[in-house]
Amino acid sequence: MIGTVSAQSKVAHINSTKVLDTLPSRKDALKELQDFSKAAEKELTDLEAELQKAYEKYMKERESLSPVLRQYEEERLQKMQTNLQTREQELQQRLQARGNELNDPILKRLQKAVELVSDRKKLSYVIDETQLLYFKGGQDITNEVIDEILKLDAAEYKKK
Repeated sequence: MIGTVSAQSKVAHINSTKVLDTLPSRKDALKELQDFSKAAEKELTDLEAELQKAYEKYMKERESLSPVLRQYEEERLQKMQTNLQTREQELQQRLQARGNELNDPILKRLQKAVELVSDRKKLSYVIDETQLLYFKGGQDITNEVIDEILKLDAAEYKKK
């Protein structure tokens, strides 16, 4: 019987989004990332405004500048543009790295909570319903996983 689950196998499902949305640590992580993102956006907006102002000033004065000064100003504007792009990439990488740093322990706690509930209920498979197009049957252990992960999350907060 290829493609079927044996009669002894027990299947359950969870809604990982619902589980993660209940976690204080997840909410804190999302807030920290949102705050960082806003600060990065402001920094980039300020740099863009500075570049735009320098460009407009250059365009007004361009005709009156000597060829040497014109070249100097063009190189300066190009350097400002390059610095802006570099900074944007740096901030994006920092945001992604921090997101991974904050999310990894949360996802490990989710995995641990699923394992605890699965062992207790002697489950063979736990499927995340948010990743499926269709599912029917099996027991929904979302609330039990929420209970376990909240305990794990609280224990993690006590360590800090």
